[in-house]
Amino acid sequence: MSLYAKLQQREAEGRPIRVGLIGAGKFGSMYLAQIPRTPGVHLVGIADLNPANARTNLTRVGWNPERLTAQSLDEAVKLGNTHVGDDWQALVKHPAIDVIVECTGSPPHAVDHILEAFAHRKHVVNVTVEADAFCGPLLASRAQAAGVVYSQAFGDQPALICDLVDWARTCGFPVVAAGRGHKWLPHFCESTPETVWGYYGLTPEQAERGGLNPKMFNSFLDGSKPSIESTAVSNATGLGVPSNGLLYPPASVEDIPYVTRPISEGGVLERKGMVEVISSLEKDGRTIPYDIRMGVWVTVEAETDYIKNCFEEYNAHTDPTGRYFTLYKRWHLIGLEVGMSVASVALRGEATGVAINWNADVVATAKRDLRPGDLLDGEGGYTVWGKLLPAATSKRIGGVPLGLAHGIKVTSPVAKGQPVTWQDVAMDTSLRAYQLRQEMEAAYSF
Repeated sequence: MSLYAKLQQREAEGRPIRVGLIGAGKFGSMYLAQIPRTPGVHLVGIADLNPANARTNLTRVGWNPERLTAQSLDEAVKLGNTHVGDDWQALVKHPAIDVIVECTGSPPHAVDHILEAFAHRKHVVNVTVEADAFCGPLLASRAQAAGVVYSQAFGDQPALICDLVDWARTCGFPVVAAGRGHKWLPHFCESTPETVWGYYGLTPEQAERGGLNPKMFNSFLDGSKPSIESTAVSNATGLGVPSNGLLYPPASVEDIPYVTRPISEGGVLERKGMVEVISSLEKDGRTIPYDIRMGVWVTVEAETDYIKNCFEEYNAHTDPTGRYFTLYKRWHLIGLEVGMSVASVALRGEATGVAINWNADVVATAKRDLRPGDLLDGEGGYTVWGKLLPAATSKRIGGVPLGLAHGIKVTSPVAKGQPVTWQDVAMDTSLRAYQLRQEMEAAYSF
């Protein structure tokens, strides 16, 4: 039975999946836009630091105000409408709620929310992939111990990539490479919130008019988000990562099977079975036609002449050898697709991507020379960007994961382009997120 049929059945039986949403910003709002159009789902409550903004976003996406009249979570459950407030703890503790969608974008807070949800036996769909990147394997094991499901969010690129990898392996194809697209040139890693709009072709005035968050947009541009998302994919699929950061080979969709081959066969990969990100810009800055910038892809290999001949017979676009084929989606719809994860975890007990091992990490890397007393400002900011490294390398150098590089004081000089290590900063060791990270580092030996 398909997920949609199962949702219809739950609707007919009067047993909807009861959902709690933490964080009603852009991503959360996109999911909110789809909930009234999805059978068998009841959004019981929203917890947001600013409930007024959450209500504004609900109005923006077309919610009927009559659905927002519940004065409490209990009333929302009883009447089938939605409560909007700021008490996330009440949300995760409420016995009627089945699934928590964590959508704050704040990694340390996300860890608190997720662990508390597990403690009250709630499934979790985690949109805050920055948290998954630095402690996803332990979050997954905590969920398993609690008897619940922890999942990446469908619609975000990591879960979509994991879906393509699962398709390939289920069909019997070895995965040569998998990843997403991105607009990339090497100097983008130095971008700050002050320079980001120029790279996007917007004026600061246009960005302000649109209510666009420069730090969030810059976290994509400077390579932090691609590294974070590639880490999540690697840890969920077991695919390896480049030894010294993403390569961002430029390629059109048709050229992906050419470049995502091992170096020994004319491609860019150190070996088969890697994550990578394809750039939509040539190295001289020219735009590549028919790019994969907003999409995801997987490259597979025909291991026999028979399979290779099948590729040819059915006009599959391959590399010149006819052995490497790339399946892709050119677009992702972000929060509009999160309902797939909610349905999957609640109705099938299956995650749409979940960490199975610690293969990869995103290390905070200096955008400029850092001096004692400087405060790190996390992804997309002025001080650091995120570099993808093998987990073994990160642990060996004592790298600070980007998801924890928020509001932390620098205690030792760090040269531009160098990783920030635990010895370079004064950490707040009381943070649950920090403690979980330390526990994970202790649990893995390389």
